[in-house]
Amino acid sequence: MTKPRTRSKMLHSFLHDPPAVAGSVILLLFIVAALGAPWITPQNPYDLEQVSLEHFLKPPIWMEGGQAPFVLGTDDQGRDILSTIIYGCRTSLIVGFSVVLIAGTFGVLMGLVAGYYGGWIDALAMRLADTVFSFSTTLLAILLLGVFKKTGLGTVIAAISIADWVRYARTMRGSVLEVKEEAYVMAAKATGARDFRLLARHVLPNAIPPILVVVAVDLAVVIMLEATLSFLGVGVPLTEPSLGMMISIGKNYIYAGMWWMVVFPGAALILLVVGINLFADWLREELNPKIGR
Repeated sequence: MTKPRTRSKMLHSFLHDPPAVAGSVILLLFIVAALGAPWITPQNPYDLEQVSLEHFLKPPIWMEGGQAPFVLGTDDQGRDILSTIIYGCRTSLIVGFSVVLIAGTFGVLMGLVAGYYGGWIDALAMRLADTVFSFSTTLLAILLLGVFKKTGLGTVIAAISIADWVRYARTMRGSVLEVKEEAYVMAAKATGARDFRLLARHVLPNAIPPILVVVAVDLAVVIMLEATLSFLGVGVPLTEPSLGMMISIGKNYIYAGMWWMVVFPGAALILLVVGINLFADWLREELNPKIGR
């Protein structure tokens, strides 16, 4: 009976928290748009048959020279800005959720084993985490991309995942250190329960709530990191849509008055990250009431 009541309280808290609801709606809209990109966009900006240089640097439709269906204008290749933003958001979300899944799974398992067994396993895992953490995540991702000597979405996901697992491992380890001393865990251990059963049924389910907050916050961090790498020219290749790459290309034209090439993808990136952070703030406060806004 406790779990349904807890879920009911969380749902009530969520529905009565306007910033959390707004953030969730924003994130949901971006996800729906990204999934439906081939059907809702005026063109596929990376299909050469649909792109023409005749539409080179068209302004937004409400400005002089604007042309339908290019509501937000076009870029230097004649690609529709709105379509490119939606496809770019799809890239951002794919990278974000993939990294959270891969880095989160590895980090959680590492922290779970280190926190439960302690000793040399804990020392080795945490020294490895300290080594990775001593580097800037951005610089480490750039270094790894250089080591891989390959471009592509998978390479970017792999590089960021290798640089990003530490926060999950540290958070899980700290949570496990608290949970494993609880009476129900000690009682289960006294009855002869094996370690795998203890970890799967008692330790992990009760140590996971702080990880949910890390996931929510890290999603926004990874999306910004992917945009940063693409802006610097070391992220996804030119054949893949990216908000960071759009901003990088647009900056070359902003002083010529083509501001829409930077403003609109930048606004989309900010809006996406703000939406995720609004939800993450609510989740952090809900799972840890001691933290105030």
